[in-house]
Amino acid sequence: MRTDRGSRWRQDDGGGPAAAKPMRRVLVAGGAGFLGSHLCALLLARGHRVTCVDNLQTGLAANLHTLMDNERFRFIRHDICQPFETPLAVDEIYNLACPASPPQYQADPVHTMLTNVVGTNHLLALAARTGARMVQASTSEVYGDPEQHPQQEDYRGHVSSIGPRACYDEGKRAAESLCFDYLRLGRADVRVARIFNTYGPRMRADDGRIVSNLICQALAGETLTIYGSGEQTRSFCYVSDLIRGLVALMEVKVNPGLPVNLGNPVERSIRQIASLVLDLTGSSSRVEGRPLPVDDPRRRCPDIARASALLGWQPEVSLEEGLVATITWFAAQRAGAIPEMPTLPGRRQHAQRPVG
Repeated sequence: MRTDRGSRWRQDDGGGPAAAKPMRRVLVAGGAGFLGSHLCALLLARGHRVTCVDNLQTGLAANLHTLMDNERFRFIRHDICQPFETPLAVDEIYNLACPASPPQYQADPVHTMLTNVVGTNHLLALAARTGARMVQASTSEVYGDPEQHPQQEDYRGHVSSIGPRACYDEGKRAAESLCFDYLRLGRADVRVARIFNTYGPRMRADDGRIVSNLICQALAGETLTIYGSGEQTRSFCYVSDLIRGLVALMEVKVNPGLPVNLGNPVERSIRQIASLVLDLTGSSSRVEGRPLPVDDPRRRCPDIARASALLGWQPEVSLEEGLVATITWFAAQRAGAIPEMPTLPGRRQHAQRPVG
């Protein structure tokens, strides 16, 4: 049944309740994670009130240490698979709550699936009750091992529903279905971002992602491991660019009504990434090949024409700049320091002055 609040956002040209207040109350599910902690920091810098909800399954409390003293920030330890017992007043919801690398999401595949389906439904229900606008963090994994290249949002994918990656791939696809059902029914103003490979400071050293694996191995003087021939490709987006895209999707007045790819369209092979990491770290480590994991995609590259047209968004940070910043952060962490967030040269500052 369509609620009064749900129907109102359709009648005000997509502006919704969130657009009426300069300082917004924002809930970030998964806010202690790699992406979530960067998002929380940017939202606070823009003057908003931020509630971070995280069960700390893969997120780290240390990612929030610079935010905890901010009076506009609060942390709630909670698993979104469970209903919210305490009423929350929110204007915007970002759902980034789910393990996002194969070793992490395969460690408890049932919980991964439930986080994507049951957890997303709990957040959508919250959005419906409060009139909050919501951004769902989906993934390029919905395309599976794609037969279309680069991947456009209208491509329906090539995904195995029974493989070891299905808990994440199919879980995210089901979450998208829920989001668009709520949207079609007029219950919630929800937007879906399909996130491609993202990297940067605050990645976990043990998360099993390509960039973190290669950097940590190079800094430790260990053999760099690549899988398969190393000729499979990925497109890597620096974290600050990705977060800008998520915020732009939240803030655009008219709901796109369709998924939006967010990622860097510059494609590199895994061997090229390994070679670049060796050059930038000065490591003399060798590169070793290992068997390719089941259902690992051969090519992954976004078509970002929709994001460019609707959001005015495109990545700005080059791979070389982003890798230097990420290497610097990991090196400081290895030395036992609390790493500062690197400032990238030549980049405009995206954190706006506080509002209100």
